[in-house]
This record gives sequence, structure tokens and C-alpha cells, in this order.
Amino acid sequence: MFRSVLLTLACLCAVANATNVKECKGKPFPLDVTVHDCEEPPCVVYKGQNAVMDVQFVGDRNNLSNITTKVTAKVFGMNLPYDLPEEVSNVCDNLLYGAMCPIDKDEDVTYRFNFFVDPVFPEITADVTVTLTDTQDNIISCFVCSCKIRKGPTSLLLEASDQENETVEGEA
Repeated sequence: MFRSVLLTLACLCAVANATNVKECKGKPFPLDVTVHDCEEPPCVVYKGQNAVMDVQFVGDRNNLSNITTKVTAKVFGMNLPYDLPEEVSNVCDNLLYGAMCPIDKDEDVTYRFNFFVDPVFPEITADVTVTLTDTQDNIISCFVCSCKIRKGPTSLLLEASDQENETVEGEA
């Protein structure tokens, strides 16, 4: 009895933290996506900081050993690719809860997608499409999350430093 109550509470907590992301048309949708500090998009992400998403998905076939994350951002009507470093795009290296590749059919795993929001990004709202693919570019899971890019503490520090340098140069 206690076990079932505990399991139910754990499931409710997991669902309560889920972020309401959109499906990619005609593509497999993850079981759950949690964007840290965001329940309802658009999710605010800060320039100069990491944005973290936990993506729970299920293997669609046996022996999935090389899974890669691909990201595009829809900005002003254009889908722009966002190149990720290997340590971020490699799904197998970023699985949580002791999971490891290869992943088998119907195996439920969670991937931590932890990416840096470059300080040079403009302050806009963009629809970010996150796609997990295998080595043949078969889509394993896909979702879209609207993100608002905003100034973060690092951006503000850089701005203050630039203004300080301009003041010193103006005085010289």
C-alpha cells in the first residue's frame, strides 16, 4: 500500500513539473519535457547562462547507441539551425538515473539537455525545435518550445563593462 502511494506521489510530482511543449507534426513526441524554471511557455532563457531541459522519451527500436540532438530556432519565419557542441548533442552521454546506451525498444529514459545561451543572441522570442535522431537521421523524439531570450547577469556585466570603457575612453 505504502509503495503504491509513494509511486503515485512521485508520478504526480513529475507531471506537475512538466512544461507544456508542442508536438512536431507527424513525429514521435517525448513522454515528458521539463524546462527548468518554466511550466508554461514561452520559457525565459538568459543570455550567458545555461538553459536546462529534461527530456523523457522511449526507445522506438532495439540497440539505439548513437543518438544526437539537433536544434533549430524559428526566427522571423525562418528555421535557423543551432549548432551544439558534441558534449551537449550526445544524448547517450547525458542520460540521467543510471541509464546508458544502447537503448532498447520501449525503454524509458531521460536525457538532460543543458545548453549555453550565447550572449550575442538578440532578445527575441523564438520557437525552438529539439529533435533526437539516430545515425541514419531517423527521428526518435521531437518537440517545440517557445523561448524568450533575455539579458542575464553575464550580459548585464558585459554591458556595464563596455559603458565603463566608453566613459574612460571619452575622458582620455
